[in-house]
Amino acid sequence: MKPRDSLEPEQIPQPMVGMKRVTVLGGDGFIGRHLVQRLAARGMTIVVYARHAGDALYLKPMGNPGQIVLANGDIRDSRRVAAAITGSDGVINLVGILRERGSQNFDGLQRDGAALVAQAAKAAGVSRLIHVSAIGADAASSSLYARSKGSGEAAIASHFPTVTVLRPSIVFGTEDQFFNRFATMAKLSPILPIVGAATRFQPIYVGDVADAIVAAFDSPTTMGKTFELGGPGIYSFRALLDAMLAEIGITRMVVDLPPVLASWIARLTAFLPEPPITLDQIRLLQRDNIVGADALTLAELGITATPLELILPRQLTRFRRARKSG
Repeated sequence: MKPRDSLEPEQIPQPMVGMKRVTVLGGDGFIGRHLVQRLAARGMTIVVYARHAGDALYLKPMGNPGQIVLANGDIRDSRRVAAAITGSDGVINLVGILRERGSQNFDGLQRDGAALVAQAAKAAGVSRLIHVSAIGADAASSSLYARSKGSGEAAIASHFPTVTVLRPSIVFGTEDQFFNRFATMAKLSPILPIVGAATRFQPIYVGDVADAIVAAFDSPTTMGKTFELGGPGIYSFRALLDAMLAEIGITRMVVDLPPVLASWIARLTAFLPEPPITLDQIRLLQRDNIVGADALTLAELGITATPLELILPRQLTRFRRARKSG
């Protein structure tokens, strides 16, 4: 039974007088909550389109009554997507998954769904389309995730050439799926098994990603361009875990598993609801995830990246081991 506070796309009211309307697909997620807050502060009417929009009631207090509308729907449902976009001045697509579950697959969401969004935006006469992809997006990649991201970018551009594409490295913040996951594991296990300890990342703060989306939306000069978003520091996978362990005050053994052994574990645990690692993630971890030397970056969007060291202590407070007094 759908919560009363979420609507069918056809029931979306007209925006308030004088307000721009923006449709944010996948706006109920990690990046979405930070983005919606910023858009609401700018006086925009926001349609948050998501599969379980009724679970995102926490977004509504970020705006005035009627300013944030929650609409139910799947990104692969062309009719609902079109209804959610119609009447909007801009569209921002945040939909993405890190692993496949049941009908939620990479190609369906990150390639085909993205193409449907671009088609609907073009048909509705939308002036601005922002698509959030990922560093490493490559239609020729051996990784299903990276391949679907790359194919999605190409599909969108074929329907909506002036799309602005933003490719972040791993995104960190209070609700992230990286540091929180490994900190939870560290509290439970004396060993942290990983793959690709030397693989390099350029983690970016979620607030900076949200600011980059708003900046790209505001600037017509970003139309048709792709930006890669990374923080001010580049770290190996092991260095990130060492930083996390230091912050929570726990000593753990970080073990770098050979890809062959990790692949064997992935096959054995593939049936679990939350497998520790997947074969596709192992493929992803064979390549660095950093901003390209010739890429457009946060700097071109007028944003100074927030250092990891500034956010991580506050983010990991709940995991920190209590220090004995006296």
